[in-house]
Amino acid sequence: MSDEPDEFSYLAEEAAEVGAPAVLPTVRRFGVSTPAGAVSALRWGDDPRLTLLHGGGLNAHTWDGTLLALGRPALALDLPGHGDSEWRDDFDYAPRPNAGAVAAVLDAVGPGTRQTVVGQSLGGLTGAALLEARPDLVERLVLVDVSPGLRPEDSAQVRDFLSGPLVFGSRDEVVEMALAAGIGSSRPALARGVALNTRVRPDGTIVFKHHFASPPPGGRLDVDFRDLWPALENSEVPVLLVRGAHGYLGPATVDEFRTRVPRATIVEIDAGHNVQEQQPAALAAALGEFLDA
Repeated sequence: MSDEPDEFSYLAEEAAEVGAPAVLPTVRRFGVSTPAGAVSALRWGDDPRLTLLHGGGLNAHTWDGTLLALGRPALALDLPGHGDSEWRDDFDYAPRPNAGAVAAVLDAVGPGTRQTVVGQSLGGLTGAALLEARPDLVERLVLVDVSPGLRPEDSAQVRDFLSGPLVFGSRDEVVEMALAAGIGSSRPALARGVALNTRVRPDGTIVFKHHFASPPPGGRLDVDFRDLWPALENSEVPVLLVRGAHGYLGPATVDEFRTRVPRATIVEIDAGHNVQEQQPAALAAALGEFLDA
């Protein structure tokens, strides 16, 4: 018997938590060959016009609660090096290479169809890079707790978490470490996330699925995101910035965003950096209002 959970086995539990209908939507996994290797994704329903990109160290299932509450067709991608997507030999998971992979998926799934792109953290910066390289694919852009003005020290919490012990005796150990690091506040939600973001090795130990936890010698993601500002400043695409009240964007960073992207709508949700996991229903409400505007 496999120790790996059925990836869709938690949907009913999450639907109940966010007040979604008991009849679950159809969710299917598929893969697309891209310049960054095979990219795996989840298709929620048919004819999706909403594409969601997770943050570093997460995967497509981080959006499950939000999509259940939102109730709209969508694509949720595993970015290169994450989830069920292939790892890159060059360990280059910066926003622009990621955007090339996302573009290949969108070209394969719905040629000529513009999307509302929702990205959290690294996924949001990847969305900005997609807007820069392929504006024909982006109808609207939502950035969740991230900005090109984000400073390296703002994301130290995640870097510290990933620099700790990365081989575990059980998934419970991972949950405890995440709670101690302040990554999340709900033990059941963290347990689900850990189950879907780790794998069991032949010796019974637990490791993360994402490449960041097993970098090659000298491998690191060290990118200055400020050169993505023009992608936002020079476009007329509607932008929504969702700030986690206890997340990574301080008041000065939000003020800079407001000044540089004056057309943007900015909302704040009482959550940490992973807004989609801590307040999925509130995020879904903000997305629904933005989509219907």
